[in-house]
Amino acid sequence: MPATAPQGPISDRPRFDCRNAYVKALADLAQEDHRIVGVVNDSVGSSKLDAFKKAFPDRLINVGIAEQDMVGVAAGLANGGRIPFVSAASSFLTARALEQIKADVAYSNRNVKLCGMSPGMAYGELGPTHHSIEDIAWLRAIDNMTIIVPADPVETAAAMRWAAATEGPAFIRVSRMSVPEIYPEDYEFVPGKAITVRDGDDVTIISNGTVLWRALAAAEQLAADGIEARVLSMPTVKPLDVDAVVTAARETAGIVTAEEATVAGGLGGAVAETVVRHHPTRVDILGVPEFAPTGSAGFLLDRYGMSPDGIADKARGLMRRT
Repeated sequence: MPATAPQGPISDRPRFDCRNAYVKALADLAQEDHRIVGVVNDSVGSSKLDAFKKAFPDRLINVGIAEQDMVGVAAGLANGGRIPFVSAASSFLTARALEQIKADVAYSNRNVKLCGMSPGMAYGELGPTHHSIEDIAWLRAIDNMTIIVPADPVETAAAMRWAAATEGPAFIRVSRMSVPEIYPEDYEFVPGKAITVRDGDDVTIISNGTVLWRALAAAEQLAADGIEARVLSMPTVKPLDVDAVVTAARETAGIVTAEEATVAGGLGGAVAETVVRHHPTRVDILGVPEFAPTGSAGFLLDRYGMSPDGIADKARGLMRRT
């Protein structure tokens, strides 16, 4: 990473809500390009779009609690030359409007940017109805959809800039749970490209989103034990950086994936499919294996082994099996 990247132990760094980076980037982009509009489902407050609404009152369309209409309206706006950023809780955006995402956006190749707010288990105390652990798996099954899971506010803003400048459908997860900065301010998002945020030749940890900093903290623990873990950030689950995954499979004892999503069909599934096809190796998938119960997001991540200790233990266990 460049010398301007944040320094010091990852656990000690200040933490930030990526929604703030999202709304600032959206406002900056709207200032530069009159085609950019926001579309929401009565979620102006939870999406932190109040300032955007004030600055661009005629460029924020609130359809009410009608997610299917929201995506259909966005597709229509894109057909008319606008660049809509659809902002809604990921659990409702991807579940309620999946048919519209498939038919109106992906199949029709509309220039719509779907922004899944508060994904994963960010609404922890509201329980399984509000957890959005399946969104990546659902959307991976749909052709023509770029899936982006930023790990910090810098990457969130960079993904927004890329999406605004790139024609075609995209889904961006926008974290509600506070995370430390990982990337330098000059970071440039490149779809389909993994980033080696820590080098190592013993074992590989592949992660993204809110879990990436925990993976880095796990690698710091492993280093104290003499185990050098390679940590790959995989901000795009689709397209996946196949070369980085295959290189890790060849050069290290195995791969641990860790993500705030279901263990079936997400980042872990994409990595496992890749190694089976190109270079079989041991893969352990950390994620959510069930309907997660009520509880804070941090508590739930720890429950499913995605604390720094849990990720480190999984890596040690994988190496013991070699």
